[in-house]
Amino acid sequence: MALGKYTRIDNRRSSSSYCSTVSIVIFVGLCLVGVWMMTSSSVVPVQNADVPQENKNEVKGRVSESDGGNTPQFEDNPGDLPEDATKGDTNVNSESNSNSQKVQDEKLEEKPEEKLEEKLEEKPEEKPEEKPEEKPEEKPDANDDTKSVDGLNTETEDGERKTDDEETKTDKEEPNSDGGETKTDGGENGSDGKGDSEDGSGEKKSDSDESEQKSNSNESEKKSENLDETKEEEKVDGQIEEKVERNDKESDDKSSEKKENGQAPNQSLSEVFPSGAQSELLNETTTKIGAWSTQATESKNEEVQTSTQQTGYTWKLCNVTAGPDFIPCLDNLQAIKSLRSTKHYEHRERHCPEEAPTCLVSLPEGYRRPIEWPKCREKIWYYNVPHTKLAQVKGHQNWVKVTGEYLTFPGGGTQFKHGALHYIDFIQDSVPGVAWGKRSRVILDVGCGVASFGGYLFDRDVLAMSFAPKDEHEAQVQFALERGIPGISAVMGTKRLPYPGRVFDVVHCARCRVPWHIEGGKLLLELNRVLRPGGFFVWSATPVYQKLPEDVGIWSAMKELTKAMCWDLVSINKDTVNKVGAAIFKKPTSNECYEKRSQSEPPMCPEHDDPNAAWNVSLQACMHKVPVDASVRGSQWPEQWPARLEKAPYWLLSSQVGVYGKAAPEDFTADHEHWKHVVTKSYLNGIGINWSNVRNVMDMSSVYGGFAAALKDLNVWVMNVVPIDSPDTLPIIYERGLFGIYHDWCASFNTYPRTYDLLHADHLFSKVKKRCKLVTVVAEVDRILRPEGKLIVRDNVETINELENMLKSMDWQVRLTYSKDNEGLLCVQKSMWRPQESETLKYAIA
Repeated sequence: MALGKYTRIDNRRSSSSYCSTVSIVIFVGLCLVGVWMMTSSSVVPVQNADVPQENKNEVKGRVSESDGGNTPQFEDNPGDLPEDATKGDTNVNSESNSNSQKVQDEKLEEKPEEKLEEKLEEKPEEKPEEKPEEKPEEKPDANDDTKSVDGLNTETEDGERKTDDEETKTDKEEPNSDGGETKTDGGENGSDGKGDSEDGSGEKKSDSDESEQKSNSNESEKKSENLDETKEEEKVDGQIEEKVERNDKESDDKSSEKKENGQAPNQSLSEVFPSGAQSELLNETTTKIGAWSTQATESKNEEVQTSTQQTGYTWKLCNVTAGPDFIPCLDNLQAIKSLRSTKHYEHRERHCPEEAPTCLVSLPEGYRRPIEWPKCREKIWYYNVPHTKLAQVKGHQNWVKVTGEYLTFPGGGTQFKHGALHYIDFIQDSVPGVAWGKRSRVILDVGCGVASFGGYLFDRDVLAMSFAPKDEHEAQVQFALERGIPGISAVMGTKRLPYPGRVFDVVHCARCRVPWHIEGGKLLLELNRVLRPGGFFVWSATPVYQKLPEDVGIWSAMKELTKAMCWDLVSINKDTVNKVGAAIFKKPTSNECYEKRSQSEPPMCPEHDDPNAAWNVSLQACMHKVPVDASVRGSQWPEQWPARLEKAPYWLLSSQVGVYGKAAPEDFTADHEHWKHVVTKSYLNGIGINWSNVRNVMDMSSVYGGFAAALKDLNVWVMNVVPIDSPDTLPIIYERGLFGIYHDWCASFNTYPRTYDLLHADHLFSKVKKRCKLVTVVAEVDRILRPEGKLIVRDNVETINELENMLKSMDWQVRLTYSKDNEGLLCVQKSMWRPQESETLKYAIA
């Protein structure tokens, strides 16, 4: 049995071994009593590296006060402890708890001042100023499974629950100096600790339930203090530390992942929730909605629904015609069949079911973890996207080929069979003003195919928002996303694209089969809406360089239309390598040309037509005037990349109120600094994410795009989503050289299943569950997140707990959960689990 910590106990035990006769016992006893009486006021703990951590029921902290109440901690070195020192052994705990209880009772008798100290610990509200001295900052042990979140019911891995009364009582008896708590799955749980306490109280047991509860709590406290000695305490701008633990169930996969990351098993991090001046950045409920327009202002009048937490969830597999490739709003076959016309590609547009599905999408047979970037740009696993039609139809054009168990992408396309990089340079040489990666940072690639153009623009520091319809060109956008290239499934039909006006530096179309010239040029006018004044339209298509009668007619119509739109044809050139040509047009930067037109065709849009109104708005065959006021967005070109990323846009004025209530430029800067700190101090190193496995990222509620900006130096791209009922900050995101999209999270996103490696949601779920069922949003998160992908949620504690229960029911692994002042942080990893039962969605059956 491991020995106790105090010298006086050691002496007593060692002396017992010398007892051979009654007289010797009496003599030695009298001597010891004399020594004990002389030294009772100055007990000093022994630094014993052999003492195991199972001795958990000792008085909290085991601190000796002297000279003004200094409270040094024990300096036990966990590195010298056995491997199982923190895992709790029943036999050892029984004996050690008994010994510790003896010490506690004797200490209370001998030192009245320490008894007073314990009373103060039990009732911190009576003297809160003693909290920093009584209990230094702690980091819980990686194997501790206790969780206590703001008085809510808590759950262990075994499914056992503590009552609110027990939780509240424990919190009152053991104040936490930082006010925050961490919980993970795996290791010892609260019920085990309680059992140890009862076993160890056979000889000396407190008469009050309060003492028993305190002893119970001290077990986890003791483990925390021992671990704390090995970690460096760090405070940044008055912020407390976030604690990270690992799930024992993930030990095999995660040990290797930790090695790849170079992280220690019990990694700690420095960022949690900002306090003081930056506290308003946590919760968008402080948003000054009135100062900002939204894509769905009517949502403010929605009746708030009360969300009741469930403890059990039953999931089923979606039985649909699309199978593993199901996109609810694009595969609503019932709605598509009822359309009166498909002339304008209405059947390729969004037709969401009345109620979003709550079933889970199946996995393709043989699915594997995607290949890492940049190798995935050249090849992907065939079974992840098992479609060969495009390879058969476009194989000769170097789109995609089947090579063994891989699908390979030679880097070509219809217009650049000999590689995308040469084609990109060809455009730059034709119009040097394009200036890839400096002046031109964010582009729109229409009819992207497998998105090789956008994939190779990363080498030029350019972000391409690629889109194509889910049509007979099977899985083209799915190929792009599996390759790690941005893309969405969309079509230019009857509705505006889900982007603000005047945001793209370049719009590109390589043989995209869009009839730009028909119906008054309605579709080309939509590109005019999203293109910046002074931006370029690159049209690489057969009408530019071929002389077939049809091509000649289209080219003639395009020249006439673009001239009427006041676009300037700055270049028409032929690529001698690829044997294709490109016409490059430039949008005007003033209204002078518009005013001089002899005919007002296409017409100018009426004043009340907002170019930024994009969600579910019908296309209009008109043009918006170019802003000329220096304080209006679009009147000037943004700063060159990367300067534009961190600088507040020139059109954000101090007279405007930002999203969080400050003057707009200050709001922008505060948000940028906040997320830079969060990402640097927490996300990159602290929550167990192997960023080499992360390529496709989505920020589900982006505000200013600060999260994406903080990831600038990683090989990732971030889809910034601005919910339609949130302040319309998407133009700011584009101004920074980032990109994003509008979306309503009560419906599905226009992407294939298993699209993203990481999803980030800052105070989104608590807001969206007021408008729709949270379970439908979680089902959508499961649909678009890849197996083994991560979800990071920052929200209020109630929502965090509701999400955690729901995600655990899908066998997702909890990597971290943390709470402070009713604010929570949750990091979970999606598993490969799929339910056995299925649910047939009639609207998605052919």
